[in-house]
Amino acid sequence: MFLQGKTILVTGGTGSFGKKFVQAVLQSHDPKKVIVFSRDELKQSEFAQQITDDRIRFFIGDVRDVDRIKRACHDVDIIVHAAAMKQVPAAEYNPFECIKTNILGAQNVIEAALSCGVERIIALSTDKAANPINLYGATKLCSDKLFVAGNAYSGGKGPRMAAVRYGNVVGSRGSVVPFFLSMRQTGRLPITDSRMTRFWITLDQGVDFVIDSLRHMHGGELFVPKIPSADIMTLAKAIAPECRTEVVGIRPGEKLHEMMIGEDDARRTMDVGEYFVVQPDFPWWDDGKLQGGTRVREGFSYRSDTNERRLSCEEVRALLQRLGLL
Repeated sequence: MFLQGKTILVTGGTGSFGKKFVQAVLQSHDPKKVIVFSRDELKQSEFAQQITDDRIRFFIGDVRDVDRIKRACHDVDIIVHAAAMKQVPAAEYNPFECIKTNILGAQNVIEAALSCGVERIIALSTDKAANPINLYGATKLCSDKLFVAGNAYSGGKGPRMAAVRYGNVVGSRGSVVPFFLSMRQTGRLPITDSRMTRFWITLDQGVDFVIDSLRHMHGGELFVPKIPSADIMTLAKAIAPECRTEVVGIRPGEKLHEMMIGEDDARRTMDVGEYFVVQPDFPWWDDGKLQGGTRVREGFSYRSDTNERRLSCEEVRALLQRLGLL
């Protein structure tokens, strides 16, 4: 197994993705050690009560603190960088804080990895980083650029770095699914815009995709999974068909539709079966590294509103039931 015997550091290790990733790796991949790095001691304490495994370590720290990250990276083989400030409205109203965490924090992780001899890093991105209109997306685009360019700093001798970009995680904290569920009893669901569409992925799918990308990365890639889309009205009908809907308007920094690959990235994008790979636009990248992939057509874009894989109301309801959300 690829991760067997490895020491893995997970920044943002007490978030929705971080906890699921840690559990999956400990259960199925036999690592030497998994280090949970986060700044919230209460969440770490609660997580420690949920999981008992002598291979897990809890490390209090903030990605804004490069010295603390370097200390945590001692003898680490792999970093999964999931720490981020990700709520769009919060980022719009607290821009300095978002930049410190999402951009300077990414730089600190790269600096620490270069100093400590880490083998590989994979960073979690977001669909909002493609043609961003909000600060959160803009900071994550900067983060993506840092991790891609970081391979030039390592010079082929240091850590390989790549990023994974996917859409909304079904049922994650702060997302629309738990919000709609909480509003069912009121008989009213507030809808930002009835035309709105989003990409959807489950936590399990996200974890599996990150592990698979870690296995296949050469350094410099942006991995994008092929996942379904759903529109907001279908989601509302699946969760609470008895409720009336009320359009309240798009929030600051919010898009009508999401995009994961824009037309400008199409010339560097390869279709590799179950996912796309956006190749880095640097002279050190060899196009021959991706075996079995085909170039996407000219003018290609991967958008939630034109995505061929659209979920029906029945499919959304079945998915939420399978996840125990309905």
